[in-house]
Amino acid sequence: MQNVQLIESLQKCIRECLNCADSCLDEDNIKKMVPCVRLDRACAETCQAGANLLAINATNAREMVQLCKDICSKCADECEKHEMDHCKRCGEACRECEKACEAYLG
Repeated sequence: MQNVQLIESLQKCIRECLNCADSCLDEDNIKKMVPCVRLDRACAETCQAGANLLAINATNAREMVQLCKDICSKCADECEKHEMDHCKRCGEACRECEKACEAYLG
């Protein structure tokens, strides 16, 4: 299958975003975490769609990868504002995914 490394990076990002969103719900100041949870969920959904399109070599995969790159950047920006380990791991996964998307887009 083509694009295996990018799909793996997208899948790691999905896992970390879903874990971060779930972990944010357990934080004491939940209102402060609402933007993080929303971006985590949007990022996971976008990356899932991107991985799916890449897996079937869809003709519009390139446009979806651009969306993945953009949402990963925004999600990382948000997660990097927080000190919790789950946010740090998510931010790192999003940055890695952003770079993988950039490499794909050339």
